[in-house]
Amino acid sequence: MTATLPSIVPSATPTPPPARTGRLRPRHGALGVLLVATASLYLWGLSASGWANGFYSAAAQAAGVSWKAWFFGSSDAANWITVDKTPAALWIDGLAVRLFGLSSWSVLAPQAVLGVATVALLYASVRRTALTAGLASRLATGAALFAGAALAVTPAAVLIFRFNNPDALLTLLLVAAAYTTLRAVERGGTRWLLLAATLVGFGFLTKMLQAFLVLPALAAVWLLTAPVGWGRRLRDLALAAVALVVSAGWWVLVVQLWPAADRPYIGGSQDNSVLELVFGYNGIGRLTGDEVGSVGGSPGGGWGSTGLTRLVGSEFGGQAAWLLPAALLALGALLWWTRRAPRGDALRGAAVVWGGWLVVTGLTFSLMAGIIHPYYVVVLAPPIAALVGLGGAVAWRDRARPGVRLLLAGGVAVTAAWAFVLLRRTPSWQPWLAGTVLGLGLVAVVGLLVVGRAPRVLGAAVLAVAVAAGLAAPTGYTIATAATSHTGAIPSAGPSGGMAPGGFGRGGGRSAPPAWGGAGGGMGRGGFGGLLGSPTPSTQVVALLQRDAGDFTWAAAAVGSNTAAGYQLATQLPVMAVGGFNGTDPSPTLAQFQDLVAAQKIHWFVGGGAGSTRSQSGGSDDAAEIAAWVQQNYTATTIGGTTLYDLSGAAS
Repeated sequence: MTATLPSIVPSATPTPPPARTGRLRPRHGALGVLLVATASLYLWGLSASGWANGFYSAAAQAAGVSWKAWFFGSSDAANWITVDKTPAALWIDGLAVRLFGLSSWSVLAPQAVLGVATVALLYASVRRTALTAGLASRLATGAALFAGAALAVTPAAVLIFRFNNPDALLTLLLVAAAYTTLRAVERGGTRWLLLAATLVGFGFLTKMLQAFLVLPALAAVWLLTAPVGWGRRLRDLALAAVALVVSAGWWVLVVQLWPAADRPYIGGSQDNSVLELVFGYNGIGRLTGDEVGSVGGSPGGGWGSTGLTRLVGSEFGGQAAWLLPAALLALGALLWWTRRAPRGDALRGAAVVWGGWLVVTGLTFSLMAGIIHPYYVVVLAPPIAALVGLGGAVAWRDRARPGVRLLLAGGVAVTAAWAFVLLRRTPSWQPWLAGTVLGLGLVAVVGLLVVGRAPRVLGAAVLAVAVAAGLAAPTGYTIATAATSHTGAIPSAGPSGGMAPGGFGRGGGRSAPPAWGGAGGGMGRGGFGGLLGSPTPSTQVVALLQRDAGDFTWAAAAVGSNTAAGYQLATQLPVMAVGGFNGTDPSPTLAQFQDLVAAQKIHWFVGGGAGSTRSQSGGSDDAAEIAAWVQQNYTATTIGGTTLYDLSGAAS
């Protein structure tokens, strides 16, 4: 190994990127093509998914009406209960709704913009690292273009950057944090390090503790590679910790200090506490499987088997793992090649950042026993793309060495073979593609083994075939994903024929969570806790809910946020989500609901709704008690298949 794989030892002083001249260069045109193509992919047919995740779309509608709802992330403009996440992603959607009005485009297009920005930032980071490490400008640009393209065509990326879950903003913020950290270690820049910590803090305000999974990698690269003394490194890391706490904690502090009677209930918690939400349902519970109040979150979980092979299994493999073997190979090679390099070596620093991000987050996803969905792995797409781009560029530069050519050929062979395996999991979808990718891989492997002695034109052709072998399969899955509409809370990438309904995974995936049956005849409603989407009420129902709505605070109430969201989006009026997302939050209690009805605050109650009972998840059963009380005391009216109860009259 030592004889065949060379050490890459740059000078002690990193090579700075070339100064900007203001002139347009060919690389600018190539970047423009990449970004335009990415934008087209992410915006193409965007409205086909309608409201996508109605849960967040309804909150965006509320944010577009009420600044209080915007700040807290309330499910409705009357501010009864919040979504079960911190609200940073909703701040963007809420502003878009205020600027452009409520539509599926105003909710979904911002996610596409975030996706294009993420690709551009990854391109900038990889190119800067490659230039600082001494690679030629053309090769550095090629590495950056490959990394950007690999991220853009990752199936989970095209899914999330066309969908309104908070993972789109989270991914952008984490890439920005990695970029600014690498800028910080170039010359020991304290301000860059503080900016990186602040970006991770806002990642926390987007999806809470998941954002912190990159912290070990960012802290390690600063401590190990920053070109300043130990005292300065420790001091600046302490300052970064303060910046992290402030940027992540200011909203939490405000919510905790705000009088509970004057703010919405914190959805997803059992005691109206954002701290419980952070460290319980959306924190430690995700690791242990004890998410009180979640669908399938009872002891024992229900979210599939854990283990080191989870991310390459039938449910997760096609989402973002196409280049995972090549990324791990590139990570090992970069660390080996730079083992004798100076402390501030740019390649080693990048390997620590992107590799640490990939390994820590990947292991967490693989071993966590709590709630996990296939689209979570979108945050693995940037480090995978960056590692393959950087590792491939360095190996291509040194391809004259037999050992490096063998490494290149092996990487392409593993990638093509793995793509073949993943494609064969959906054998009825484009069956020709698996064989084509395998053939391209074989041609590329043979070409790479002799490319060190080949003319430049032939070398470029071999490189093009190798890139095609690596990206053809995920690109196919990505196009299929973009051509498929996605709704509900658990979208999944890939061809529609290979997915179970609602995105609960392909064949062999976990079973769907249990549904709440309601209290009494007719009150139950299937649908896995509303995870498959929000209902679309008929025009007659909408007209009925809108009638005299100005006389009430809430036009209606419904069990579960997804059920309530459908009626709220159709009427653009506040609809109370009884029990929060799954109908298992103790808000409102039966007594509170009865008081609101007596005060003429709620006009209609929508029959049905889905969630878990206490016996299933340990959450509150107040919603079931409310549904039973309404059914026993008010007369049902059925319109177009929807059961409604008029609460404006006296209870029987």
